[in-house]
Amino acid sequence: MRIVDGSQLNVLIAGGGVAGLEAALALRELAGDRVATMLLSPQTEFFYRPLRVREPFAGPSTKHYPLDEIARDIGVELKRDALAWLDPAQRIVHTEAGDELHYDALLVALGARLKPRFRHALTLDDRTLDEQLHGLIQDIESGYVHKLAFIAPSPMPWPLPLYELALMTARRAYEMNEEISITIVTPEDAPLALFGDGASQAVARVLEDAGIEVIASTQAETPAEGEVTLYPAGRSLHVDRIIALPELFGPSLPGMPKTDGHGFISIDGQCRVRELERVFAAGDATDFNIKLGSVAAQQADVAAVAIARLAGAPVDAVSFSPEIHAVLLGGAKPLYITAHATGTHGSSSIVSDEPDWHPGTKIAAKYLSPYLESRDRAAVPAVVA
Repeated sequence: MRIVDGSQLNVLIAGGGVAGLEAALALRELAGDRVATMLLSPQTEFFYRPLRVREPFAGPSTKHYPLDEIARDIGVELKRDALAWLDPAQRIVHTEAGDELHYDALLVALGARLKPRFRHALTLDDRTLDEQLHGLIQDIESGYVHKLAFIAPSPMPWPLPLYELALMTARRAYEMNEEISITIVTPEDAPLALFGDGASQAVARVLEDAGIEVIASTQAETPAEGEVTLYPAGRSLHVDRIIALPELFGPSLPGMPKTDGHGFISIDGQCRVRELERVFAAGDATDFNIKLGSVAAQQADVAAVAIARLAGAPVDAVSFSPEIHAVLLGGAKPLYITAHATGTHGSSSIVSDEPDWHPGTKIAAKYLSPYLESRDRAAVPAVVA
């Protein structure tokens, strides 16, 4: 349905992360004044989360951007609140503060919820990595820790931090002249198998060069402190510390269609929520298997096109056909990976020392990446000759 008589389409975007901001920027470009956009988020800032893996190793602090400034920049209204439940029949979002927000189109971009999967393991949370790993890094530097296991649950939709942190830990031990044994246990067929054979082989070489053992196609359990039981092999590893990825879950929102046991939102090729009208979803909250910034941004772009068409914008319909852009940190130099994603394995991949996308940032997003780059440039003081 197109909006006529000069009225605007009221668009509500729930979530101030990659998908939410990318969609807001895309709508500004595609629909202009045809839409009036509200960004609903309980957060005050957007954090550049993929770079938080550097912080425990004395890397630079992760960049963060005030959401109110971004909202003013791009001409959207920011409401500090969170989506509590949805009344799709009335097109109303009920917030945690008790407000009712009416919409003509809704984009749910809430991200995933992290939960510990393993007992007797340190479960990674990228919001607090520096605090979580500070003591471990100190113990490695002091020679108290010599054997580490990095383990992952199945399914494994968020794999990059596991490999990056293992590589950075191995490098720190080498720099401190401390011997360390690091083993990665993964349910994947091979390291980063979802990126395709070329990427997987390149990552395997980087891990081998760092002296990191990878045990693939294996499930892990942690029955006791320092013990990792491997299945189907049935043998055990005995280590000083166990580092684990969390299990991811969707938002499980009241008013949304029923989902699987993990609560992710089922979407179609235009990123519409199945069974609902004018409701879209993008990012880690969806049921697409790969959770990555570039994927979230591409889903947001697809949803933005569909919403812009509802507003009468002259844009052609598109379907979600993801192309992964990722940067693996922790080796001697960054590894840039591009792959066409199928949901479980990449069908083809390109690996390089230089990015084949611009700007070559950790989060590859059509609108958000250049926007953040322009903000960063503007924040750098001018050099006086």
